[in-house]
Amino acid sequence: MKTALSAALICLAGMAAARAEPSITVSWRDKPPYHYIEDGREQGFLLKRTRAVFAAAGIAAHFVEEPQKRIWANFEHGASNYCSISWYRLPAREAFAQFSHPLHVDPPQALLIAAEAVPRVRAHATLAALLADPRMTLGVVDGVSYGADIDAMIAGSANRIMRRTVSVTVMIRMLAAGRASYMFVDRDDWRYYSKHDPAPAPAVLYAFPDMPAGMKRYLICSRDVAPAVMDKLNRAIDASAP
Repeated sequence: MKTALSAALICLAGMAAARAEPSITVSWRDKPPYHYIEDGREQGFLLKRTRAVFAAAGIAAHFVEEPQKRIWANFEHGASNYCSISWYRLPAREAFAQFSHPLHVDPPQALLIAAEAVPRVRAHATLAALLADPRMTLGVVDGVSYGADIDAMIAGSANRIMRRTVSVTVMIRMLAAGRASYMFVDRDDWRYYSKHDPAPAPAVLYAFPDMPAGMKRYLICSRDVAPAVMDKLNRAIDASAP
């Protein structure tokens, strides 16, 4: 009788602790095919996996779509019990956020070349040589990271830089209109765009032998998310790894 009572009390205490654990707000930005809305429904393979991770970890979560600039403002201004999906790990971000185990590993980035610029781009033997050519115009989506290696390459490039605060899709269309010679592109982004856009841009996917390796994407959380919660999430991420 005493053993059964003790077990019941332990169970009730565990349930109370679970109820006391605050719900986590999990933000995600529009980035098909990772996470996006189509026909009014939330879609995306990484959004689906992250929902499964929180469910497997037993962590209550409320998923919301937000613009990426708002997401970073929330972190920098001390949002509480707040996480966001699929970001690269950069030193500047570690100052105000904690990172999970990797959620996903991207294939290496590629170049997307405007049709008229293909011969001029391919005339270079390496990515380093292309970035050193002041006659080329590189289109860059402002406010995003292409990964630490490529970010550093862009910062040191002799190319003309056309930096715009637009979506990847809009940058692709600007490229097709001749506003830039080339841009870096996530291969998954390009596959989705070329399949779903009714009038795909006349651009060419290309990769040099010295393209940097693909980057890891992480779930990032505000500093006040408890270590025990992060541990549960990490164990669920590891258990769901492809």
